[in-house]
Amino acid sequence: MKRIYVLIFLTFLFNSCEKKDCCVNFDPVNVTVKFTHNWDGIPINQNDFDNFKFTTENGELISIDLLRYVVSNVTIGQISKKYQLINVGENTGTEIVLNQVPKGNNFVKFRFGFADVDNVDGVYQDLNSTSFNVPMMMGGGYHYMQFDGKYKDSNNQDANFNYHTIRAVNMSNPMNLILEDTSFEVEIGTIEFSKNTTIEIKMNVAEWFKNPNLWDLNVLNTVLMPNFDAQKLMSENGRNVFSLGEISNE
Repeated sequence: MKRIYVLIFLTFLFNSCEKKDCCVNFDPVNVTVKFTHNWDGIPINQNDFDNFKFTTENGELISIDLLRYVVSNVTIGQISKKYQLINVGENTGTEIVLNQVPKGNNFVKFRFGFADVDNVDGVYQDLNSTSFNVPMMMGGGYHYMQFDGKYKDSNNQDANFNYHTIRAVNMSNPMNLILEDTSFEVEIGTIEFSKNTTIEIKMNVAEWFKNPNLWDLNVLNTVLMPNFDAQKLMSENGRNVFSLGEISNE
């Protein structure tokens, strides 16, 4: 009789553990990745556009007329989204929701722009319709970012800048373009998720002009897409643009 009681107890214990393991891997949460924008800590929104109100590290007063960019492979653990266009001026695309994220620790990362394997000409219809393509004579594919505005030049006159980032292309031989993937991965790090969560990713727009390459708009302002060296400099500066902001739970 005693052996029967022991057997019943062990069976109960085994079933209890089995159910617990099952529940650990279930009950996922939803995570919102929210992109915000600032100029050295001062928030930027669409109301700040078309006004001379920001000063670069090199001392140029600028206005922002257009700021939109693509992030791709937005990944939390094993859950990911292929890409999203973020348009700051229209306040669209700034939130990316990833559902069914397992509870527990998950690594968070995304890519600015498209890696070469995903930067396939003409395949993203929504980007095709918003003039985000790169001409085939520059290797095709898509922009990573379109950042347009005006600056006060050395004569205090209004001048245009087009800080467009794409895959770097050396066009010295048009029949044999040399391409270099200048997109980059942004690793946010490991975050523990126990509830539905919102993660803020901050873009400090001022960093595009300052670190590690001090940007002089009187020298580098427009026609930057076919400038191989300028694209590499912009890519280097972009690696200091993003940082983790607030994490909030519902």
